[in-house]
Parts: sequence; structure tokens; C-alpha cells
Amino acid sequence: MNEPKAVLSVENVIKRFLGTVALKDVSLKLYEDEILAVMGENGAGKSTLMKILSGLYPMGSYEGKIFLNDKECDFRAPADSEQAGIAMIYQELNLELDLSVTENILLGRLPKTKLGLVDWAEAKKQALSALQKLHAEIDIDVTARSLSPSMQQLVCIARALVRDPKILILDEPTSVLTEGETRKLMSVLRELKKDGLSCIYISHKLDEVFELCDRMVILRDGLYISQYKKADGYDSTRIIEDMIGRHLEVMYPKLEGRQIGGELLRLENFKVPHPSAYGKNIIEDVSFSLRKGEILGLAGLVGAGRSELINALFGASSKTSGRVFIEGKEISIRSPWDAKRYGVGLLTEDRKKNGFVGTMSIKHNMTLTVLKEISNMLLISPKKEFDKALEYYDTLRVKAPGLDTLISNLSGGNQQKVILAKWLMTDLKVILLDEPTRGIDVGTKAEIYKIIQDLAAKGIGIIMVSSEMPELIAMCDRFVVLGKGKVQKILEKEEADEVTLLKIASNT
Repeated sequence: MNEPKAVLSVENVIKRFLGTVALKDVSLKLYEDEILAVMGENGAGKSTLMKILSGLYPMGSYEGKIFLNDKECDFRAPADSEQAGIAMIYQELNLELDLSVTENILLGRLPKTKLGLVDWAEAKKQALSALQKLHAEIDIDVTARSLSPSMQQLVCIARALVRDPKILILDEPTSVLTEGETRKLMSVLRELKKDGLSCIYISHKLDEVFELCDRMVILRDGLYISQYKKADGYDSTRIIEDMIGRHLEVMYPKLEGRQIGGELLRLENFKVPHPSAYGKNIIEDVSFSLRKGEILGLAGLVGAGRSELINALFGASSKTSGRVFIEGKEISIRSPWDAKRYGVGLLTEDRKKNGFVGTMSIKHNMTLTVLKEISNMLLISPKKEFDKALEYYDTLRVKAPGLDTLISNLSGGNQQKVILAKWLMTDLKVILLDEPTRGIDVGTKAEIYKIIQDLAAKGIGIIMVSSEMPELIAMCDRFVVLGKGKVQKILEKEEADEVTLLKIASNT
């Protein structure tokens, strides 16, 4: 059988950064009418390769050759790649937040009238057409800032589609999408594939990739490792082992042998204002307790207020009313500083936005919560800071050249370890985990799960929010199901499964 025509060929690409080889002689092909998954752990080289294909890393900054339809490419800038028919959708949303949805979708290519003025009627028509392809109902006149992250992602995808690309590259496109929006996107990609569009798809969600992608290529530590075809059947165990370079015993650590103690934290009658609807509460009346050494799952549909609730508990956002008790004593948390003082920590949903300081090193980010402890009078002791950071750097097995590496240069999983270390250095009693493994590869997920279990084994109480239902069910001891601003039900582990939780959350 003849091999299908390659629309894109990557040949012997090597990309070096200072002290690091990110890609080591990588070659791969993308064929006509194909959705190709490029898989690997964080730091495997996937995003680096995509930035080369998009022209963000220009010709001359890497070794090797790129061919489009057998013609060698010389991309000096992203505009060259776009002109050649490649559209790139990055993991980090890159919208002009104070421009309208129409302006964002048509950015750089707004249609003009004969007088040279912007033809707004035509612009809105094109923007609506692009959103309709995605089956997305979004007001094209509002600013991008007013949209939810999932809607902003759909606007990014619509902007790519109006450029009529021949190759579409998507880097973690569903990380902020709901399950329904993910289904719609996958349906759109299948339709685009029928219309002759080829896709490169990067995702850590294996079930998504297995369902959507025709073939997958696996990278590890900058090297091409293997490829698999959907037609031959995907073997998840073998694929995961190729990605992480070792045998994965279990994804989720066992819960046996961990003692759950008495009540540690109690919330009573919490009310939290809606973040975008003035005068409304997203949490109307929520009460529940957390025990020592327990992992408590907050379940609910998107918009149920899970993140808003734990941010209000932490003092990062306001609450309308509500009481908090730790070990039976009522406390007042009006700011994150108060929360830290009482032994409460938070891993935020969007670590890049408010989880760390991107311009600071691993060491400085780790020690942000213990500046008094590492100071001599008014000045920070470099030795105390180094010793403190090194302890957790080694314990959590952070993969980086050293403690002085900028945290923004780390993979998502290693950034999450640094944020965890920041809280482990404190006198921690309760930790709030909001999407703790979002955008993290399979191997590092297993490490994060082990860290969570170890914290619980030490008696620390954990409240966990996750949109990945299998993860929530596997990790948690009990479940508080939120819906319509209230606790719909509290379930023990043996009572919970995906169908039950979803039915309760949707009140069906």
C-alpha cells in the first residue's frame, strides 16, 4: 500500500538553548487529511518543535530542515509560517483583552471599504461565520476580557480558522474547555479534516487523543521515541511507558494505611458573590467539614462555584457571609496572609496567572512564604534561603538546571512542584488544590498524586477540585457535590462514581 502524501516533513531538527538541547535530531511527517498527536511529558520538546513550525523560533536558530509539500521552508517570523498555511494555537491564550471579539478574530486582517475604512459589517459577518464553525454562541461585540477562559480559547481557534490554514497546530486546546465544548471542538476538527485540513494536536488527555487522532508520535527528552496508529489500536500502558521512560506501576497510589482523624476545618453558611453577575451569589449557602488526613473532593459542573468557594475560604476573594472553624475554634480569614497564619494554603487554578512570580527563580518562589524565617533582622540570609529551597527541591525532585533557574522556564509539572514547596515550608494544616494536575503530563501526575497522599498521611487536610472525574474519584475519600449554589449531597467514597456525581451535580 502506498504511503499517503506528506504535507509537512520535519527532518533532523536540533534546537539548543543555553546549557540544554531541547530537540535532538527529531524527524516526523504529517500526512494529508490526518490528525497527528505529538505526545510526551512536559519538557519532552513538543512546544519547542511547534514554535519552530510556527516561525516563532526562526530559521538559523535551529539545525535541520522543514518541508511543506516537498518545498523547503525558510520561516523568519510567524508571519512567514502563517502565509505558508500554518496556523498555531498556543496553550497560553494570546488575545487583546480590551478589543472586541470581532477585532480579535480579524486581528491584522480587518476588511476595508473602498475608502480604506474598516468594513465593520463584513468583519462581523466573517467573525460570526468562524464562530459558527465552532458551534460557539459568543457575542462578537463584547471585549475578550469579559469572556470566560473557555470562550477565550474558542475565539483563539476562530481567529486561526479565518486565515484558512492548510495545517492547524493546537497546543493543549481543551485545557480550559468544558466537556461539552471539547466534544464540539473534536467534532469541528473532524469536519475540517474532511475538508482537507491536516492537524497536529498536543494534549495530555489520553482518552481525548485516542478518540480523535489517527496517529501519534512520542517524544521524550527531546528525542523521537516511537509512533502508533489508531488503526492498529492504541495500547495506553505501552504509550505511557514510552512517554515517561519507565514502567508505571500504578497511576493512583493506594489509600490503605492512612488514618483519617477528627474534624480539622468546618465551613458554615458560606455565601460568595458571583464574579461577573452583580448582585447575585454563585455560592448561596454551603456548609461542610474536613477531617485530619482526609482528601475531600469538591464535585460539580462548570459554573457551580467550586473555585470561587475555595478562593473565598483562602481570602483571595470576598465572601458575602460565612463562618470558618479550625480545630473547633472560629477564625477570621480576610486575606491570604490570614489564611497562611492559620495554616491554610492554596494551589490556584491558573498557576501562570497567580500561582508564582514568573520573573523570579525557583529558589525565590519557593521561599516567598517563609521570608521571616530565612531573614537575619531585616535582610534575607542567602545561605538559609538556599538550604531551605534545596531541601524541597531535592525532596520533590524538581527537574531543572538549578535553584536559580527562572520558574517560567520550567514545565507545568515542575512549576506545580515549586508552588507546592512554597506551602510545604509553612506550618500547613489545610491545603486547597484547584485543578492540581491541569496541563501536567502523565508521569508527573503520578508524582503529584503521591505527594498529595503523603501530605494526607501526615494529617494535613486536603480539599481538591478537579474537572477530571476519574482523578477526583480515585484520589478522594469523600465528595461534596455542589449545584445551584448549594451542597446537593455529601457522598462517601464507596457511594461515588462518575454517573452518580454528574446526576447529583446536574440535579437530574
